[in-house]
Amino acid sequence: MFVVAMVLVGLAVGSFINVAASRIPRMMEAAWRAECMEITSGRERPRRSAGFDLIHPPSACPACGHRISALENIPVLSYVMLGGRCSACRWRIPARYPTVETFGALVAGAAALHFGVGIAAAGACLLGWGLLAASTIDFETRLLPDSITLPLLWLGLAFNVPGTFASLGDCVIGAMAGYGVLWSVHHGFRLATGREGMGYGDFKLLASLGAWLGWQTLPAIVLLASLASATIGIALAARGGAARDARLPFGPFLAVAGLLMLYCGDAITTMWYGFMTETP
Repeated sequence: MFVVAMVLVGLAVGSFINVAASRIPRMMEAAWRAECMEITSGRERPRRSAGFDLIHPPSACPACGHRISALENIPVLSYVMLGGRCSACRWRIPARYPTVETFGALVAGAAALHFGVGIAAAGACLLGWGLLAASTIDFETRLLPDSITLPLLWLGLAFNVPGTFASLGDCVIGAMAGYGVLWSVHHGFRLATGREGMGYGDFKLLASLGAWLGWQTLPAIVLLASLASATIGIALAARGGAARDARLPFGPFLAVAGLLMLYCGDAITTMWYGFMTETP
């Protein structure tokens, strides 16, 4: 019953993540425009409009403005019943919506099955949902919002005060090392090539993972994410699906690697240690 309840909660959270993934980049852009106006005009920044945030206005079809009813807003099921189209204008609803809702349910179900009832399951859900939101936005816009990565970092430290996933000392070091490692790689790459290799959001996301899982997991997270992104990038380039100099978002790879370490960290570490110490 606990697993079923958590899956249902995960579906609802996945629906909200879809809203956040659609609106947070637009809210960020509006904030940047307001800052630019303040700098260029010398006038005080106008107050943010109360008409657009994560709650207002209610969800509507982007194509025709049709207000989405409660029955049309049931996670996954509504998409199936509507045939993946708006009930008013028949605009094709992106497959991202049921996909994110499904992953939201999987995050909650995995946490419930693995950790059972308790603070660890709650923390695993919050981490998984935060990574899902950040990955969705990064995949679509190449942005990793501070409004997600920074709260995720502080939540990781808070959950590990009693040592839920790792000792607090290891997690503080993990947060510092996670940011510092990718910061160093970024600037080293820029000095060597004159190009930007990754964004600052990636540093903060890895710092968040370090705050949740401890510094010991960082080498495996970076290695797994790097190998996966390189493999997919090479495959896309070979098939002509991406330009040679196109950049894949690194955040989703970090997120998947972090979740793998959360659930399979001991097995991965043991396998890696055995591989490194194996004598020919």
